[in-house]
Amino acid sequence: MTGDFDAARIMEELASIADKAGDIVREGASRGRKIRHKGRIDLVTETDVAVETMLKGELAALLPGSDFLAEETAKDTEPGELTWIIDPVDGTTNFAHGLPYVANSIALWRRDRVVLGMVNMPLLGERFTAVEGQGAFLNGKPFSVTDEADLEQCVLATGFPYDIDAHLEDILKNLRTLLPVAQGIRRGGAAAVDLAFVACGRLDGFYERALNPWDTAAGLLLVNEAGGRVTEYDAAVPYSFGSSSILATNGRIHGELSGLLMRD
Repeated sequence: MTGDFDAARIMEELASIADKAGDIVREGASRGRKIRHKGRIDLVTETDVAVETMLKGELAALLPGSDFLAEETAKDTEPGELTWIIDPVDGTTNFAHGLPYVANSIALWRRDRVVLGMVNMPLLGERFTAVEGQGAFLNGKPFSVTDEADLEQCVLATGFPYDIDAHLEDILKNLRTLLPVAQGIRRGGAAAVDLAFVACGRLDGFYERALNPWDTAAGLLLVNEAGGRVTEYDAAVPYSFGSSSILATNGRIHGELSGLLMRD
């Protein structure tokens, strides 16, 4: 970081904005949801739109001159000098059905990387935060990934893309490979939450295809700052926003899990 850019200060000021996002989610959860379909199983609620609108206004004021890569209103932005990458409600299907695995995912990209990330879970009262080089925190307390190296003792998570037909065989192949060798596999329905759970040690690894930058931006910084590792399924290929797959682990199981995912 150079000049007067202070990511830690920005994170402090972001807290009150996240509080507002959480209020909108909780208020929306307390009443009937107005839902429309972007695809057969891809939903958007009025809460998604309300949170994103609020975040864009507040974050623009917090960091004048920044732009946005956001799921509902600015999904084609190329990250530049300062870009907020936001998913207003990650886990919209969970939200629409009253499940609490729902997060506001907020990340700040600076020049060539994510330097700040927050996964805010208002329905569970949990806030995961990370600033580049300063560790990762849950409600202000530091955490780290697990040190488990035996895949048989590991709980993994995965997700299913909206275009399920295009990925079904790959999903089933990976489940056939991993279910017999891992302690368990979970599907929470919100990638930002899965990544936060890898970072804080609730999960040992997470893998999924066809995610977008707003799904992963905050979570990947959390994992890295908590001592984990993030790549594509091929561990030799660094993860980027153009990647077709993501593998995030505690680092100890990364090579073995990559090999299993890459198996024909």
